[in-house]
Amino acid sequence: MAAGKVGTGGPGGPGGAEEPRIGVFVCHCGLNIAGVVDVEEVTEYAKKLPGVVYATHYRYMCADPGQKLIKDAIKEYKLNRVVVAACSPRLHEPTFRRCVAEAGLNPYLFEMANIREHCSWCHPHEPEKATEKAKDIVKMAVAKARLLAPLEPIKVPVTKDALVIGGGIAGINAALALAEAGYKVYLVDRYESIGGKMAMLDKTFPTLDCSICIEGPLMVDVARHPNITLITYAEVKEVEGYVGNFKVKILKKPRYVIEEKCTGCGECAAVCPVEIPNDWDMFLGVRKAIDVPFPQAVPLVYRIDRDHCIECYKCVEACGPREAIDFSQQPEEMELKVGAIIVATGYDIYLPYDDPRYGYGKYDNVITALEMERLHIASGPTRGQVVRASDGRVPESIAFITCVGSRDVNKYPYCSGICCMYTLKNAILFKEKYPDKEVYIIYMDMRTPFKGFEEFYRRARELGIMFIRGRPSRIVEDPKTKNLIIKVEDTLTGQILNLEVEMVVLSTAAIPAKGSDELARKLNISVDATGFFMESHPKLKPVDSPTDGIFLAGCCQGPKDIPYSVSQGAAAAARAMSILSKDEWVIEPIVAVVDPEKCRNTKAKCGICASKCPYGAIEVEEGQPARVVPAKCHGCGTCVAECPADAITQMHFTDAQIFAQIWAALEENPEDKILAFCCNWCSYAGADLAGTSRFEYPTNVRIIRVMCSGRVDRDFVLEAFRRGAGMVLVAACHLPYDCHYISGNWHMTERMKALRKVLEKIGISPERFVVEYISAAEGDKFAKLITSMAETMRRLGRERIIAENEKARPFLERMVGRKVKELEPLIRPSG
Repeated sequence: MAAGKVGTGGPGGPGGAEEPRIGVFVCHCGLNIAGVVDVEEVTEYAKKLPGVVYATHYRYMCADPGQKLIKDAIKEYKLNRVVVAACSPRLHEPTFRRCVAEAGLNPYLFEMANIREHCSWCHPHEPEKATEKAKDIVKMAVAKARLLAPLEPIKVPVTKDALVIGGGIAGINAALALAEAGYKVYLVDRYESIGGKMAMLDKTFPTLDCSICIEGPLMVDVARHPNITLITYAEVKEVEGYVGNFKVKILKKPRYVIEEKCTGCGECAAVCPVEIPNDWDMFLGVRKAIDVPFPQAVPLVYRIDRDHCIECYKCVEACGPREAIDFSQQPEEMELKVGAIIVATGYDIYLPYDDPRYGYGKYDNVITALEMERLHIASGPTRGQVVRASDGRVPESIAFITCVGSRDVNKYPYCSGICCMYTLKNAILFKEKYPDKEVYIIYMDMRTPFKGFEEFYRRARELGIMFIRGRPSRIVEDPKTKNLIIKVEDTLTGQILNLEVEMVVLSTAAIPAKGSDELARKLNISVDATGFFMESHPKLKPVDSPTDGIFLAGCCQGPKDIPYSVSQGAAAAARAMSILSKDEWVIEPIVAVVDPEKCRNTKAKCGICASKCPYGAIEVEEGQPARVVPAKCHGCGTCVAECPADAITQMHFTDAQIFAQIWAALEENPEDKILAFCCNWCSYAGADLAGTSRFEYPTNVRIIRVMCSGRVDRDFVLEAFRRGAGMVLVAACHLPYDCHYISGNWHMTERMKALRKVLEKIGISPERFVVEYISAAEGDKFAKLITSMAETMRRLGRERIIAENEKARPFLERMVGRKVKELEPLIRPSG
């Protein structure tokens, strides 16, 4: 990786071989900019800025003639830095980087000044003030451009194999999609067989297809596919590495049956004298101490339950010359090298033992919906007959209760999404099998949003199933009949009902799979407040995890139905292929870099940077400087802001570059200005949207873009006030889970809470320092916030702001003076 010198401008800048030769290109954007901003005046102003040797303006800089103008100027005027004053960098920064690269200039020696979204579009009725603001924006861009370093993208080789963790319907589809595309796939499942929850179901809604009839052939395809290695009854033990280069240790538990020798004949189970409860049947049925969980298991390899085996060795005798039984088997550790990982670990079902309202675990005839599935299914414990546990007969009446645990602030506040539909399915199956029985559905709200769902609901009503809207307050059992009395208010009629039925089926919440937290730590990915794995972005990257190269599919990311899970499996496979299809994976070089001479860890135990990194990209060994793994670093800059020794910098967003922007923004009339630090993905985008939407607000805000609010060092805020800023804004993604860098906004929030107390102690009015959370969709909120802050400044008055700054300056000098002295030779133009 070539990343330039830490804290310098690199070659062609301060500390480099040449003085900067900056070209400034001001775009009219038709009349979008030029209709408000005096582009000629801005161009003439740019010509006088330090380091600028050429400046011009043109109608459309992004068009081919505009790009040719830039390329020609680079060659003619020997430009080694380029600033384009036009639209948002979120729109055309890649365009202009390619443009300067085609002219032979390193693409990271380009900077963009946003004078459309942040100026002309949001100040259309104040052309003079908008023009002055545009000058400041250009000046800030030029100040940063002087210190830009040539960077080279980080390239890492890609291992062409993939790992899929979890063999449910989502994992199966992901594995098959990858294998069919020609990639080697390891499919790991912690259970004895693949299939997941779908293999436990009788029918699927809304079509009532046989579940195993649909999934079974896919399970067999997985086992037979030459590109898939199936590793069942195994767990992920450890994960190291980064995108394209993961090393994964798998712990394969012993079956005490040799997989290669087992033919799945079942003769061993036939002679085994020990019966144990079968977890596959939700413990409603039994299996042998050597058995498979269900007849369609894949792989069809038997396992001995050593906790219940009496070691009679009848299975050994039955197996005979095949010699597949091996009581000496030990856990086996495997190491895999893969380029991408798909997590498809599914979900678990909430068992409401802890909720006394429903009597689950107390009353024999209260069961869960998944237990009902096992009663319905022909190969289940009752051979397809729905019978009561108390007396073994078909119930004359049955009530299905939805949202047990779901939509409950005391349990699981989210909607599980599938409960309404699988309640309808189980009710319809029961009613069609036993048409003379009474069937009730007690529901909170009936949610039927997708294809065929509403028709399925109508089908239930037409069959005579009775619906009661409400949430039961209590279920009690008649000790003689074992019938159940449900106390519930029908919210549609206002009646309090005491409904007596012979069986109750609870549609319980879908909850995160057991071990999700532990797996998240191993993979260095996050879980949300509900415990499901968190996607990188709910709209733009719904199957990406925040860690590059790791993708999510199915219910591990949140409850969803079978078609949605299948779609996510295919989507995750496609995303994984975007990595596996390349020989090298290119990473943007805006990563953190450690200066080993400054790192405190060489003299005393520190490791603060490693503890704050959301991606585990920093390695710290005792007595050694911290080391950033570039391929794992996402460039949020959180570690840079947290380092107490200023030993880390973020390339392209160095302290020197940001200080230079602060100085440029506050060079004139600082007490009249709001200096805003905005994160690229949310609050900066929100400011863009304010402009796009033509929301107007005062012209006195100057925005500095950082990739993540986690990059905002307290020294930036202190320096802004030392330079006389009227107000300072730090704008971030919303808490708790909107940060594009997992937890950067949390770290910023804690840092700024502590800083706020310091500022108040030295005499800065608390309302002059604002931390706010703004999404990319909240342009209106951004405009209103700036309007409110401007009004606060007006109310405080210019004289008071100046007085507070003067009083605080000695303290501010002590706090940031050392850094200012260190950076000043880099920022100030030579000569």
